[in-house]
Amino acid sequence: MHIEAFREYCITKKGTTEGFPFDRDTLVFKVMGKMFAVVPLERFPPQANLKCDPERALSLRETYPDQIFPGYHMSKTHWNTVYIEQLPENLVRELTDRSYELIVASLPKKTRQALEALK
Repeated sequence: MHIEAFREYCITKKGTTEGFPFDRDTLVFKVMGKMFAVVPLERFPPQANLKCDPERALSLRETYPDQIFPGYHMSKTHWNTVYIEQLPENLVRELTDRSYELIVASLPKKTRQALEALK
């Protein structure tokens, strides 16, 4: 998946904002103020840090040892760095969806209700 297609996919998710909270080279996608994808734009090949279930994170790293790694500058248990152009697009979408879902599930009930109320 090309980096611009990845960006477009992320911003279609309900309650998502994008910005550069760390520096001008690290694009961050948040749902209701919580990060679900971090994209270091200066890194090649294009990559994204995505949250993942711990067991699945390990399995993905074993299955795709050259494309999925422990999250760079993130919790190695809960985040993977994914080379988005080197994996099937449907897998990148699935991993992005799961990252988003994990963050939404961790939001306070009131915040989740506010997210559900968005169009």
